[in-house]
Amino acid sequence: MTVRKRIAFIRPNKWPLANTKVQEEVKNQFPDYEFDVIDIKPLLKRHPAILVINGLWTLLLYGFDILTGNKRFLEAFWYTPYIFRSVKRLLAQRLSKSEYLFTFQMQSLFDCSLPKVPHFVYTDHTYLANLNYRDFKPNKLVSRRWIELEKQIYDNATITFVRSSNIQQSLIEQYHYPDERVICVYAGSNVNVDDRRIQQKSYLGKNILYVGIDWNRKGGPELVAAFQKIMAQHPDASLTIVGANPKVEIPNCTVLGRIPPEEVAQYYEKATIFCLPTHLEPFGIAFLEAMQARLPVIGTRIGAIPDFVHDGWNGFLIEPGDEQGLTEALIKLLNNPDQCREFGERGFALAQERYSWEAVGRRFHQHISNKLS
Repeated sequence: MTVRKRIAFIRPNKWPLANTKVQEEVKNQFPDYEFDVIDIKPLLKRHPAILVINGLWTLLLYGFDILTGNKRFLEAFWYTPYIFRSVKRLLAQRLSKSEYLFTFQMQSLFDCSLPKVPHFVYTDHTYLANLNYRDFKPNKLVSRRWIELEKQIYDNATITFVRSSNIQQSLIEQYHYPDERVICVYAGSNVNVDDRRIQQKSYLGKNILYVGIDWNRKGGPELVAAFQKIMAQHPDASLTIVGANPKVEIPNCTVLGRIPPEEVAQYYEKATIFCLPTHLEPFGIAFLEAMQARLPVIGTRIGAIPDFVHDGWNGFLIEPGDEQGLTEALIKLLNNPDQCREFGERGFALAQERYSWEAVGRRFHQHISNKLS
């Protein structure tokens, strides 16, 4: 019998950074095996006919929604049965040249499994979990035919690893997935904060930090409105916006837009409060980065966020769109630097214990090894 000496790691693309972090960690956990990394979107670019045909499929399935603004073409493009099956076929051809100990895929956009090869999925979302968000409209759902194919991803997985308890619950309740085959392993931080610089952090500076690209979805307008209100009581407060690039022209507000990941750490280190009042969030790694920087955090009571932001313990949770609640939470923290320090230390301890890629990697190794033995 041929002994499999290779592992296939499959991801939609190199970006976002978590895709690379997980790849490195899985490789570290299984150092005795050859490691093949397959990026699906670059693979598809070598087959332009598939992309053209799928463009037609996208218009066929979602043309009316695209015209009426319910969907964006580039998002809908990845939710057709045609591209789902095309990726399955291309991967089977690509992976047929080697024997694999197991295959591991990031996210649940495609079915990357092979017959008779143990297969593991790591995802921060399910599609039907969108229905649990108050601001998600059912008419934004993708094709029912694609959702049926999504179930195939989980059915063909040996284990589905998830980042948060809400997605674990979604798989069990919305997809009727066996609870013993879904395991919450959490996630890690993507920014390396220099702990030496924050051990003696002062919380007197009143520096509020926002990190997020999708300005409206992540509650940016509400944060700006709340910030303008708190200025009456705290005229020395400041707001720094990283990632998004909105047109905001108010005093004490700095908009940085997108910056390289290695430059983000300095803004966590300078901040005294982290605030991301998001409306819809598959996970929210920026919260973990803030916790690593010993920051008190303000978030919303949605998705994975209550897993790591405990209201009144290491931060405050509000409802999405609650501008008044956001204002009050900010004022509480600005009024109480000692509480900021206490919240920050608690969040840091939780992040160290649970939310590091090394800890996630150890959990992968434990459960995968159990299945392979």
